[in-house]
Amino acid sequence: MRIKELSRRADVSPRLLRYYKEQGLLSPSRSANGYRDYDEALLVRVLQIRSLLSAGLTTEIIREVLPCLAEAANSQYPAADFVNRVRQERDRMAERLDNLTRNLQAIDAYLAAVTDE
Repeated sequence: MRIKELSRRADVSPRLLRYYKEQGLLSPSRSANGYRDYDEALLVRVLQIRSLLSAGLTTEIIREVLPCLAEAANSQYPAADFVNRVRQERDRMAERLDNLTRNLQAIDAYLAAVTDE
C-alpha cells in the first residue's frame, strides 16, 4: 500500500510515517517506480509504535524494543544492559501510572463532593 493509505488506516499523518522511517522504526520497500510500498505488517508496526509512544517510551527505546516484541515468542532477548534500560523505562511508566491514578482518585473525590454522588 502507499503511504497515503497506510496513513489513513493507521490514523496518522504521512509526515509522521516519514518521521518513523527516519528514526529507523519503519522500513518500507520500494516499488519499481521508486514509491515506498508499505505492507500489511507495517500497519501493525505503526499501531505498536503509537501504543509504545503513548506509554511514554522514546523512539530510541522503541527502535530497540520492536525486534524484541517480534521475537518474544522465541524468548530471544538482547544483552542485560538493554533489558535494564527497558526495565527502567517500565518503572518510570509505572510511576507515571501511580501519579495518574492518584490524580484520578482526587478528581473523583472532588466530583463526588460537589455533585452529591
